Amino acid sequence: MSPLDDLSTIAACCPTLTAPADIEPYARDWSGRYAHPPRAVLRPGSTEEVAAALCACAAVGLAVVPSGGRTGLCGGAVPRAEGAPTVVLSLERMNRIRAVDARDFSITVDAGCTVRAVQEAAAAAGRLFPLSFGAEGTAQIGGALSTNAGGIRTIRWGNARDLVLGLEVVLPDGRVLNDLRRVRKDNTGYALRHLFIGGEGTLGVITGAALKLAPALRARETAFLEVPSPAAALALLDRLISNGAELIGFELIGRWPLELVRRHAPRARIPFALQSPWYVLMELGTAAAGADLRTPLEVALAAAIEAGEAGEVVIAESEEQRAALWYLREVMPECNRAEAPSVSADTSVPVSAVPSFLAEVEAALATRWPEGKLIALGHAGDGNVHISLQAPRGTPREVWHRNAEAIEDTVNRIAVAHGGSFSAEHGIGQSKRHAMAALRDPVALDLMRAIKAALDPRGMMNPGKLLP
Repeated sequence: MSPLDDLSTIAACCPTLTAPADIEPYARDWSGRYAHPPRAVLRPGSTEEVAAALCACAAVGLAVVPSGGRTGLCGGAVPRAEGAPTVVLSLERMNRIRAVDARDFSITVDAGCTVRAVQEAAAAAGRLFPLSFGAEGTAQIGGALSTNAGGIRTIRWGNARDLVLGLEVVLPDGRVLNDLRRVRKDNTGYALRHLFIGGEGTLGVITGAALKLAPALRARETAFLEVPSPAAALALLDRLISNGAELIGFELIGRWPLELVRRHAPRARIPFALQSPWYVLMELGTAAAGADLRTPLEVALAAAIEAGEAGEVVIAESEEQRAALWYLREVMPECNRAEAPSVSADTSVPVSAVPSFLAEVEAALATRWPEGKLIALGHAGDGNVHISLQAPRGTPREVWHRNAEAIEDTVNRIAVAHGGSFSAEHGIGQSKRHAMAALRDPVALDLMRAIKAALDPRGMMNPGKLLP
């Protein structure tokens, strides 16, 4: 019997799942595109158990795939069929809020805490953890940091990377990098935490994080409105920012995704008839109690309407109405999936390039795949526009993905030509390795490979991900 046939040494390090029914959920992510069962699922409850597990896996030649909430779309937390035998290391049991320091505006947490749990712990201390996106109730902090997640508030507080003060990371050889200091200024050499943020578990396992908090929001205004074009939306965005509006979200949404919400989300309430090709959902927020955000919002909207930059507008009059407006945006992925299969891209461009990027994408996709329906929506305030081309209803998923597999490459190349990125906030995983090879700067790839070789010379951490 080889060491790989006997997992008792691994199981002695931490609770381990081996039954096929138990490990099956860990064989796939939310995209459903990749599915391969691991040899086992390790479920450590502490940093020490993670370290022991990595040492044991290294001793017997088992590759390790770190796993969070598996809400990703690129196969980053899913084992590959090729290569060394693999185990999944799930951090779901590591879900402690270690410390909240309201005066320091910081929180220290286990990597297995969900994003929402961190938000709630911050709120209980009168603070705000700004990271926010649709899967926040399931996505874990470790995964969010490993993919440098973005979301709806990047325009104000940045991506996940911008919210990190320090990390605790277990390296492939089992050593623990303890860099959980909460200082804002630290010029003691390389900022090592940034190797692991966006590293997708290829260099080590994030087990803890010290994160920045912001003052709690005490006033908010949310508006949903028609705009005639992406250019008009950006004109409105410029008007708001130039007038000092405290924007925390600015979403651009095409008409078709809203049509799908109306069709597939019975509890959704779209406040007016869908007659415009484009819509904006935006929110202003401030920590100043009693601040008047409504007046500057109404002034900006009135000027935009007069200038032809906006049409019909609805402003939320209660927290219930605010939540209902955001629900329209949050439910879109499920509604898109319920309608028909689609091929998606996750791109970003400079904010000023959003209109020309969208126009070129629309023309290119309509020419080559005229039967498809364009789904365009995203965080226009930071230039991150999500593009999908949806198959005609009833088209089998495998048929559409085979016939339209070049869609992502087409959109990626247009984004890069506009000075943008082919991976804005979802990471690389398995699905974008070809784009890394084709579109990433060769010198950057050389440096990444050198770092990988230095920290994980045997290539046992999340193999077959990120690097081509």
